[in-house]
Amino acid sequence: MNVTFDGVLVRTETSVDAWHFVMLPLELSEDIRELTAGFTRGFRSIRVEVTLGQSRWRTSIFPSKAGSYMLPVKRAVRDAEGIVEGDDVEVALDLVDL
Repeated sequence: MNVTFDGVLVRTETSVDAWHFVMLPLELSEDIRELTAGFTRGFRSIRVEVTLGQSRWRTSIFPSKAGSYMLPVKRAVRDAEGIVEGDDVEVALDLVDL
């Protein structure tokens, strides 16, 4: 499954070195949940390959309490793409294990 979506880069409120995420749209998250039933890993995560701007990497998406998946965006990608908390980003996502 390969999808593209727009999202906002958000930061957790836990610390100065907080994690940054892009929340997947709820409808897309529900589709992924149905498609990957039985294929999740620890913490119900799903392995993905991500393209954001010129950056491409592998990571996992994680379910949030709100029902959508969260895509972590590491500092190296944020710096390379010049994005900060609150920026709108376009993300291409490919589910790895399907």
